Amino acid sequence: MVVLMKILQVILALSILIVIHEFGHFTFAKVFGIRVEKFYLFFDIGQSRLFSTKGQFFTRLFPKAKDWETEYGIGWLPLGGYCKISGMIDESMDTEALKQEPQPWEFRTKPAWQRLLVMVGGVLYNFIFAILVYIGIMAIWGSSFIPNEGSAIYTNDLGVELGFKSGDRILMMDDYVPENFGMLQADLARRDISKVTVLRGTDTLDIYIDRSKIGQVLNSPDLFDLAVPFVIDSLMSDSPNVDSGLLKGDRIIALDSVSTPFIQDMKAYLAKVPGKEVNASILRGADTLGIAVQVDSLGRIGAYTQMPAVNTKTYSVLEAIPAGLDLTFSTIGGYLRDLKLVASPKTEAYKSVGSFIAIGQVFPSTWDWFRFLHILALLSIMLGVMNLLPIPALDGGHIVFCLYEMLTGRKPSDKFLEIAQMIGMLLLLLLMVLAFGNDIHRLIR
Repeated sequence: MVVLMKILQVILALSILIVIHEFGHFTFAKVFGIRVEKFYLFFDIGQSRLFSTKGQFFTRLFPKAKDWETEYGIGWLPLGGYCKISGMIDESMDTEALKQEPQPWEFRTKPAWQRLLVMVGGVLYNFIFAILVYIGIMAIWGSSFIPNEGSAIYTNDLGVELGFKSGDRILMMDDYVPENFGMLQADLARRDISKVTVLRGTDTLDIYIDRSKIGQVLNSPDLFDLAVPFVIDSLMSDSPNVDSGLLKGDRIIALDSVSTPFIQDMKAYLAKVPGKEVNASILRGADTLGIAVQVDSLGRIGAYTQMPAVNTKTYSVLEAIPAGLDLTFSTIGGYLRDLKLVASPKTEAYKSVGSFIAIGQVFPSTWDWFRFLHILALLSIMLGVMNLLPIPALDGGHIVFCLYEMLTGRKPSDKFLEIAQMIGMLLLLLLMVLAFGNDIHRLIR
């Protein structure tokens, strides 16, 4: 059921984003009088499709659909979608029409600036959609994050290898002072950080980062977990320790003389002693007490812990507009820095590139509108930025050719565009192989 829920969310999210992106191309094409032959969600490879407005079933119900200029449909291969524009060399590689006499309704006969706007339309709509979603999120839920100031990290083996220690408080990364604890790992990778200043106990230390390990940083989700002391807030009504003497505010610092300064340490120890009684060392004010604590069969003591402080800000609808814009542009900037890392082989960040499998793992196992919309906006930005890359098979490649024509007054030949499109599609195929290969390797590992 969990896998099915994730698959449905991936299909829904990608379907929404593909339609929005292609509708951007469609809109500008129609504005400039360019004929759009097909508008498809997913690919109809081999002319096989799940639905078409030119199909017999649909035309029986709506006879006038036979005369529609554009065929709307759903293909069978869910790896994207397309908007087939007359007189344009695209992923369909339909070059036969280009051998005919140019027509006034074709893409190739329009001025370069109009063709440029048609190609920019998809990316533009993706960014506008992300802005609207983020504005909605800010207006409904506001923004919340755990502040970095006063928060300690709980690190894994990679963090220890880099020089960090659980309980460290990160003060600075080079000259940058991080505010959001949840962004520490991304900041370390994206900002080309060479030195991290931490507070360890009462000492301030500098940790020098080995940039060759940034690829591992990107693939290590628990590098900077939040180190939370187990301070009791209350006991559950069915807790086996209701009469144990535990009080609100008690901090458990050890179990059976094994140091457990943070929740992660405590969970790891309790998992080894289900159903047994342990001796808990309790810090109560300035005193250290010993209390016998019963562990249930699931390795729990039946207590709620005090949660860390969270910075929350609410917005009116008008206030949400600049907040949504700011979040959109900061997310775009962050993703551009991610691409810069991927393009640098020495960081091995290319190993973090993922496909639909990786996207599916990001979605929650149960329906959550807040998380779904957040992921949807992020994917919309990723789709927009990726399509701006100057690869011929992507919008960015067509944009480069239009700009070249506008600057030089010379239009690339159809033959050149055809070859460039084939090269671009080969590059995208190799990228897809890399992404699926990385996902399969992660699943096996």
